[in-house]
Amino acid sequence: MTDVALITGASTGIGAEFARQLAAQGRNLALVARSVDRMDELAATLRQAHGVRVEVIGQDLAAPDATARVVAELAARGLRVNLLVNNAGFGTCGRFEEIPGDRDHDQLMVNVVALTDLTHALVPAMLARGGGGVINVASTAGFQPAAYFAVYSAAKSFVLNFSLALWSEYRDRGVNVLALCPGPVETGFFDTIGTRRAAIGGRMETPQRVVARALRSLARNEGYVVAGRGTFVGAHLQPRRPRKLLALVSRAVTRGVLPA
Repeated sequence: MTDVALITGASTGIGAEFARQLAAQGRNLALVARSVDRMDELAATLRQAHGVRVEVIGQDLAAPDATARVVAELAARGLRVNLLVNNAGFGTCGRFEEIPGDRDHDQLMVNVVALTDLTHALVPAMLARGGGGVINVASTAGFQPAAYFAVYSAAKSFVLNFSLALWSEYRDRGVNVLALCPGPVETGFFDTIGTRRAAIGGRMETPQRVVARALRSLARNEGYVVAGRGTFVGAHLQPRRPRKLLALVSRAVTRGVLPA
């Protein structure tokens, strides 16, 4: 068996940067995403640059049987996961009733269901071995309800609270768990969501800085980290306000994503 770090959403953006930085540390990798061609190119570069094993698994994580298929591929290739990076995800924004229901359904399948299922599938073996790690990519959007990002902010709130609960459960059992909560990051996220106005005035951070911060925080078993300049204060002060007031304030802040 070969120990690997498994990274979902590894074809671009934060996921690809996790692959680069972990490969530079000498970690073998399993990359999971829909875009096999992009992952193949990345894998070839990392193998040549760092001499590590890099396996590519093409899988749409919105599929109901996605986790079963990924786990079967891992077994068939003799791979054992000692670090799980649940990075895959996308968002929607706009008036809730105008967003296609199947799009929000797929968003929840990727951002919540696949993340939970992969954690269920892979963490027990880490616990049995007495060591391992999980990084779940949440967002500063998960710290409060966000009008016009209703499903996305709710999903990221799940990721944050789920991760912290597991961090509490496993902190003395050898498995480190981290919720990574970036603000806006310069990736293809805004192309997928359909507007760069979804950054809501935040300063764009680079994937390189976000990933480096995440790996340091995981090693320190910090539980969660807010990665990005100018995002720390907002993430930590907003939850102390009344929830209904915060929901109303968010509507004023986020309405810029709506069509003119």
